[in-house]
Amino acid sequence: MIDGALLIGGDTRQAETRFTAVNPATGETLTPDFSSAGADAVAEACALADAAFPAFAATDPETRAAFLERIADNIVGLGDDLIVRAMAESGLPRMRLEGERGRTVGQLKLFAGVVRQGDFLDATIDPAMPDRAPLPRPDLRRVNVAIGPVAVFGASNFPLAFSVAGGDTASALAAGCPVVR
Repeated sequence: MIDGALLIGGDTRQAETRFTAVNPATGETLTPDFSSAGADAVAEACALADAAFPAFAATDPETRAAFLERIADNIVGLGDDLIVRAMAESGLPRMRLEGERGRTVGQLKLFAGVVRQGDFLDATIDPAMPDRAPLPRPDLRRVNVAIGPVAVFGASNFPLAFSVAGGDTASALAAGCPVVR
């Protein structure tokens, strides 16, 4: 399940610089060790996210919503392995992490629903007023759009709901923004 590799642009790679997780409850060093992304790897990930941005931002709402739901389904599909590992890395109790996994999955599905509805676009059209004095008003249109790649940093106090696939990542993906994490 965990190999400690970096995932950049769909490719996994191991880095020379490594770090290990430590179980805060026991002091035990956990395996495997993890690759540490250096400046070059981070720059590459950001460049790839930037290159992917136009295509991802242009995805239709159904495709984007299905993507978010697939992430949620994959999290559930990890089963107890995810909870056991999160317990070891965070020292948090099982019940807290099971609740957090439910919250994470719920956030992803909530954002999928919002994307399907399209309300997040907040599209408005103010029709032209050609007879307005002293000057006519043109047709004015406004819609929210994706802004570009988003960096999401880990949160140790909520390792699932805010850190990995939770609200920050889910909202960025829902808006059409690629994520570098």
